Amino acid sequence: MATTTTLPATATTSDRARGRRRRWFAEVGWKYPVAAVVVFYAAFPLVYVLSAALARTGTLTGSTELFRTFSTANFEALDGTRFWSWAVNSLVVGGATALGSVLMGAAAAYAFSRFSFRGRRGGLTALLIIQMFPQMLAFVSIFLLLLALGNVVPALGLNSTVALICVYLGGALGTNTFLMYGFFNTIPRELDEAARIDGATHAQIYWGIILRLVTPILAVVGLLSFISTFGEFILARVILTSQDRWTLAVGMYGWVSQELNANWGLFAAGAVIAALPVLLLFLFLQKYIVGGLTAGSVKG
Repeated sequence: MATTTTLPATATTSDRARGRRRRWFAEVGWKYPVAAVVVFYAAFPLVYVLSAALARTGTLTGSTELFRTFSTANFEALDGTRFWSWAVNSLVVGGATALGSVLMGAAAAYAFSRFSFRGRRGGLTALLIIQMFPQMLAFVSIFLLLLALGNVVPALGLNSTVALICVYLGGALGTNTFLMYGFFNTIPRELDEAARIDGATHAQIYWGIILRLVTPILAVVGLLSFISTFGEFILARVILTSQDRWTLAVGMYGWVSQELNANWGLFAAGAVIAALPVLLLFLFLQKYIVGGLTAGSVKG
């Protein structure tokens, strides 16, 4: 009577299973430990700051355990400082800069996208070159410029919130224009021509049609401008000289600038509250972010 064995089939099935596991790990599985490391690396500083804000002591090095103590003393202590005044200043500066960046960038991008004029290519090239240099490289020139300008127009001199906003707007035009330019090019020109046939002016086409179609990129530019100026330190520290006009970044730096008198607990509590406006704005505009950042790369 002939007998058969299933060992080769069993071994083949086991080898196939091991092969599938190896392929899965090579293609997908390795991403999970890498993602866990990235999440830990990104989340640990945030958790540590929150733990320091809730600690009773005013130092970051006095505790080796997270959330050993829970206290709202650091948050209550903010009422005795200029924190809320600085927060209002930061919101005003960030909001005005975001609005100005959107309006200026959209107008420039619309002109470069829809009109043909002498110097168009040269202007785009100039904006591309200028945006390669960070604005903070010119802070000495900005300081001297505002120092001289303040003698003529005090509202645009040193220690002026309006002057700080103007400086931020001057550095935001190049990047925002290029980001919006690619998005404006995705809007068919046939819409403009159809509107002109119906008797619409350039202003009606721009405000009533184009801006409504490019809402995602407007939201992205506004969000990026708000984030970059809300926490900016160097230019704000150079231009603003009095404490009542300081922004959050400048004011909170004074709490930890002296090594022996640094109040890290107060600083951590202020940092937690300062992150809320940016977080709320991000959540509010989240639905526009992906579309605004990717659609502009379809047609340049």
